[in-house]
Amino acid sequence: MSLLSVMGSKTSLLAEGWSLTMTEPGACARPGDLPSGSDTIPAIVPGTVAAALEAAGRFDRDNPEPLIDRDAWYRRPLAGETPGPAVLRFAGLATVAEVFLDETLILSSASMFESHDVPVELTGTQTLSICFRALKPHLEKTGPRARWRPRLMNSQGLRLIRTTALGFMPGWSPQVHAVGPWRPVSVIRAADNRLASPLPSGPAADLLSTGEKGKLAISAELDESGAGILKVGFAFDGPHRDLRLLCNGTEAHFTNDGERYSAVLRLPDIKPWWPHTHGEPALYDVVLRADGEEFPLVRTGFRSPSVDRGPDGNDFAVIVNGEKIFCRGAVWTSADIVKLPGDRASYEPWLRLARDAGMNMIRIPGIATYESPQFFALCDELGLLVWQDLMFANFDYPVADPDFLIHVKSEVEQFLAATGASPSLAVLCGGSEIYQQGAMLGMPERIWKGPLCEDVLPALAAEYRPDLPYVANSPSGGALPFYPNAGVAHYYGVGAYKQPLEDARRADVRFAAECLAFSNLSDAETLAGGKAGIPRDAGADWDFEDVRDHYLGRLYDLDPQTLRAEQPERYLDFSRAVTGEVMESAFAEWRRPGSTCNGALAFTFQDVMPGPGWGVVDVGGTPKPAWFALKRAFRPVQAVFADEGTNGLDVHLVNETPADLPVVLEVTCLRDGRMPVVSGRHDLTLAARSSRSVASTDLFGAFFDTNYTYRFGPPSHDVTVARLRDAQTGEILAQAHHFPLGRAQALHDAEITVSVAEDGGEFWLELSSDVFAQSVRIECAGYRACDNGFHLAPGAIRRIRLDPLPDAAGRPAGTIRSLGGGRIARF
Repeated sequence: MSLLSVMGSKTSLLAEGWSLTMTEPGACARPGDLPSGSDTIPAIVPGTVAAALEAAGRFDRDNPEPLIDRDAWYRRPLAGETPGPAVLRFAGLATVAEVFLDETLILSSASMFESHDVPVELTGTQTLSICFRALKPHLEKTGPRARWRPRLMNSQGLRLIRTTALGFMPGWSPQVHAVGPWRPVSVIRAADNRLASPLPSGPAADLLSTGEKGKLAISAELDESGAGILKVGFAFDGPHRDLRLLCNGTEAHFTNDGERYSAVLRLPDIKPWWPHTHGEPALYDVVLRADGEEFPLVRTGFRSPSVDRGPDGNDFAVIVNGEKIFCRGAVWTSADIVKLPGDRASYEPWLRLARDAGMNMIRIPGIATYESPQFFALCDELGLLVWQDLMFANFDYPVADPDFLIHVKSEVEQFLAATGASPSLAVLCGGSEIYQQGAMLGMPERIWKGPLCEDVLPALAAEYRPDLPYVANSPSGGALPFYPNAGVAHYYGVGAYKQPLEDARRADVRFAAECLAFSNLSDAETLAGGKAGIPRDAGADWDFEDVRDHYLGRLYDLDPQTLRAEQPERYLDFSRAVTGEVMESAFAEWRRPGSTCNGALAFTFQDVMPGPGWGVVDVGGTPKPAWFALKRAFRPVQAVFADEGTNGLDVHLVNETPADLPVVLEVTCLRDGRMPVVSGRHDLTLAARSSRSVASTDLFGAFFDTNYTYRFGPPSHDVTVARLRDAQTGEILAQAHHFPLGRAQALHDAEITVSVAEDGGEFWLELSSDVFAQSVRIECAGYRACDNGFHLAPGAIRRIRLDPLPDAAGRPAGTIRSLGGGRIARF
């Protein structure tokens, strides 16, 4: 909210009553030029042309038509609006737009990422018109000569226009172009006595603004003693009032220096805000009391973010409240590439899936859009850190152009204003793959490491958000920006470059801002779609299905092409499982004590079109098998194996929670997936936010070739199982599995026994197996298993909760099967 709203001013959204008319480029200079009887359709604001056409049955998101070669006219009568002075706020117009009040031009905008406030005099009879000019002619204009041309985008003119790259990346996303009033249009009526002035509050909403003189500025931090420090300042152009700042039962008076009111509130007993994997994301209401009347300002949290670059300067570790956080999560794309929504209802299902998967960081990449404050408010509540790229990617931007710099400064200031009180915002980055693009094309460092990311953007970050760590570009930091052994990496050794799983250690990754891209299949995927929806890098003669097939052959000793041709359903089963297996293996390496890695974000979180895309959640919001694999890999209490060769097989235990945890560790080696040949257990307490390593032989009490490295005689077992149990309840907290002979040698035709139990209104499956079962798949219409695609070892009952979906009806029923054979268990 703005202080205009706080102090009695009224903000009204102009959401209904809009019409949309498409015309040829430049056919109509003003609204009066529109031909009478022209073809119009209803349009919702905020929204896009694609969304309006789709609602009218005129747009197919799977086979989109270009939307950049026509003008789009949005019109709305303002009949009924009270006559008098007002402010029209346009929170985001995509992209080259002209706004008319009747026939008078009141605003010209050339950036999708800027908000505009326009003072007007309303009569109650006017019509508001917004013309979104065809973007294609602007993309074809020549500007300052670029020193390199990226292949990712199909229009080099994007470097000159402040708009999203979504829709311009063939093989990556559908060519759905962002056109229209994608963020709210509203009318603001000011009270006589008001705080501040009606100024832009960010690219996404009528929210708190910060920074510039005359605007509201809020900061919430933890000091070195652990106390919360809340600072609020604003200008006031009315008579003196008794103003106080309240938070958590404490208050402070505002002082006035003649131009601005300011208050500082110290809160010694405040709970810090934590990412949900490490504690409670505590939030507090901040209230302004004016002459005894209270007005909510914002809901915020207190935390202290920083980055540790290590003694050699090559490390990269996110620190929150003095604790090193292993950041894991995924790269965000869009809640809906057609609608580009910014409302809470659109974001919430996605972000809850991220939290439920154990993710504690979401990265918004420079190829996307700035998300709205509702996105950050949800991340605040859910305990999700946000890595925010500014919207710059791949290009050699015309930083010497003063007009370009004006837009850059405006959008960055407004974004930082809109997110000023969000504790989830943890890292600010200058953009995506600018340095990498120039370096990979052979440019010297003095060319690709330019003033935009080195001077302009960090200066803005330092001025408006000095509390945030700033990263020049993603990736960056090594001898070359794409080397993963220093700074921030985009790591695809395991993945696109088809390196063995061991490369996850060999690469010496410090922090992977993106990694592990595969063509991930959903449970419903078939082969009928061919190559539709399978991502491909521009110019490459391979796609990410080829990458997936490579690891299918490597991990399971199968020929993927023969399997696909002769046993297509079995091919799909292995294809669903393999990408998750690779991801779990990589994260097991990165989370072990002693690893150089401090965090990794999978590419990507959600698909932007139907088909087996990079997303671990499909375009409809359904988790894929890879999502469940990441959920297992991201557990705050975790057990992983590490094969140390002649040093044996180690079990690494992690407890990221704020409490000490008494546990029991059990390790068993199974012959033929069934018979224990050696086993052991160990009682211990995992200290809060600690890790611990245990050699397997320490549990056995004597030497045993657990990882089959010494090879004295034939192998004695084909799988080793570790279970970490809660010492008090016996609940299995985490499991790990090691295959000394490879996964292919541990495929067994398991007979799985299952029963359905009801407990407290919830349904649970209780599963057991006679032999080790790989990648157990549960299918149950109307329900989502809390885990799926997991390995199931004999000797213990595994309980799996079934969470009802909206179409759940009656007692759950379904099937269970594993990779090893054709047996199907029914329940």
